[in-house]
Amino acid sequence: MHKSQSRSFLVVVAALLAGLLSACGTPAPSSACAAPPSCPACPACAVAGSAPSPQPAARPLQAARWSDLPGWNDDDLAAAWPAFLQSCRALAKRPQWPQWQAVCDEARSLNEPVTAGIRRFFESRFQPWLLTNPDATTNGLITGYYEPLLHGARTRAKPFLQPVLGVPPDLLNIDLGAVLPDLKNLRLRGRLQGNKVVPYFSRAEITAHEKDYLDRVLLYVDDPVELFFLQVQGSGRVRLPDGQTVRLAYADQNGHPYQSIGRVLVDRGELTLEQASMAGIKQWARANPGRVNDLLNTNPSYVFFREQPATGHDGPNGALGVALTPERSIAVDPRYTPLGAPVFLATSQPDSPTPLRRLVLAQDTGGAIRGVVRADLFWGFGTQAGHQAGRMKQPGQMWVLLPPGAAPK
Repeated sequence: MHKSQSRSFLVVVAALLAGLLSACGTPAPSSACAAPPSCPACPACAVAGSAPSPQPAARPLQAARWSDLPGWNDDDLAAAWPAFLQSCRALAKRPQWPQWQAVCDEARSLNEPVTAGIRRFFESRFQPWLLTNPDATTNGLITGYYEPLLHGARTRAKPFLQPVLGVPPDLLNIDLGAVLPDLKNLRLRGRLQGNKVVPYFSRAEITAHEKDYLDRVLLYVDDPVELFFLQVQGSGRVRLPDGQTVRLAYADQNGHPYQSIGRVLVDRGELTLEQASMAGIKQWARANPGRVNDLLNTNPSYVFFREQPATGHDGPNGALGVALTPERSIAVDPRYTPLGAPVFLATSQPDSPTPLRRLVLAQDTGGAIRGVVRADLFWGFGTQAGHQAGRMKQPGQMWVLLPPGAAPK
């Protein structure tokens, strides 16, 4: 983005937010909002006059005991230790968190720790906190994701016709916390139209004007549905005709909300809820090739990528900036779960009552990962990982492990 555009955009955003807040005011904790219903920053009043005071939401972190964690004593914690050290690599770059510095320094000094020693380390250096929804419930949705393999080429020729796009130069991405600290962890994406900020183009608009993005094409792949799921997963690998493999990593998103195409098919009566898995959607697409693009465009969200070398056996980098570890890394909502933190996850295997209880690390985020008790478990790379991830939609509980003094006030 050109610097003058960036300054103009910040001025416009600041003015819009300032006007919004001045129009609404700051409602008193025990009074109804007196703002007009068109004001999106204030709760609408159901009737004129005062309204009943809302019940306070439960705090997202509730102090817990180690004995509260089901299966804590049975997990092979050594399998999670490399992922924890990966988190420490990123946390070491944040000197504002001295509590993490101390525990990470100690962790790195441990010589080939075994599970029993790791358990003692966590129990002596961390406090478990039960993640709790605003309504005081503690169960949430646990899903899965993976790193898929696609087939593609550098140039467009059958069967490689689907472009994978890098970030377009007119996409504006603003950290709203830089404008108003109360909006920390919120971002605004859009584009300039004259001197106005407007939403960025939707998926349907982007795919309808592919010629406008020719200079942003990274690769061409052979399947629009596989490309769609690559965008859902956020990263993947592409095998080229010469056998070379490149990795595509999430770079940005167009700012539109994610719409589940499985839900669309269920609402249309074309799939049952049980059939609306990744495998079921792909099967529907093979049976309805002429309707695929219309289905994909019901999701206005669009993800842009950057290319990375696919070296070694490391997973893709998550939002924390470190490589993800199969079955030990999760994506979370960072408003409630600090990135880098250990999390004890209590759920079940995909499509199964068999318990899945293990220590994982909060190392990624996702557009659909919103809420307190919400996680997306990274299953790894390839077909088998995709099979597991595509079937995972389980209830579960989460405990965040934090050093003393590191819990949010």
